Amino acid sequence: MLTKEKIIARNNVNVIGSGPQTLMLAHGFGCDQTMWHYLTPELRSHYTLVMFDYVGSGQSQLSAFSRSRYGSLEGYTQDINEICDALELADVHFVGHSISCTLGLMASIAEPGRFASHIMVCPSPCFLNDPPDYHGGFERVDLEELISLMDRNYIGWATYLAPLVMGTNSSEVLIGEMTASLCSTDPLVGKTFAQATFFSDYRHLLPQARHPSLLLQSKTDSLANEGVGKYMHARMPQSTLRVLPTEGHCIHMTHPALVLGEIRAWMNP
Repeated sequence: MLTKEKIIARNNVNVIGSGPQTLMLAHGFGCDQTMWHYLTPELRSHYTLVMFDYVGSGQSQLSAFSRSRYGSLEGYTQDINEICDALELADVHFVGHSISCTLGLMASIAEPGRFASHIMVCPSPCFLNDPPDYHGGFERVDLEELISLMDRNYIGWATYLAPLVMGTNSSEVLIGEMTASLCSTDPLVGKTFAQATFFSDYRHLLPQARHPSLLLQSKTDSLANEGVGKYMHARMPQSTLRVLPTEGHCIHMTHPALVLGEIRAWMNP
């Protein structure tokens, strides 16, 4: 059993703000907690924010990484609940981006008493196409080629993926920020997390959602198209779908004012 101090160090946990409601901000694949910096100045004035890095990302402890634990999403989910336990959190509003939306859902199913709601930013429970009823966005062969590119040319992989994630019309500054983040991830950890993210299918968990959920869908998103949001909304109890007039998979970075407005409205109905 890890101590509170070791869990906080392992995941580089930071708590800022002092509002009565707690938001736990969980970054997506290839990112770290700094990707929330477009939202945190405003959010910290109203809420207590719990931020962290998944093992292998940001300033987490790389020594804690093992393929046996993090080869599937369950390992990352366990980390979320260990952080909640260490900080004795309750009534957590889990703000996840991309794959973290699924991780937050898994964590709340495992320990429902810890959580109050979900705010899902560009969520997807499965990135693979499963015709005829589900269009996740990628054929398996395309994802396998993307993983192969990570082995052959890690910098080239990051340079290719960043504009796809951010949206082709995003500024060079934002695309550069994403490229740098992808490049900073240890290649072994990055590949392991990528495989766990892009080849998993957790659609079966959607009907098990026990808390109200806000789905923030980007109108144009190469990684999670509008149909994915509609699919989730149709199968998740107590879910609300908001399709925003945005482009890209990182709308908390490209359109922070819109996302802030949605979060505030959700938290203060």
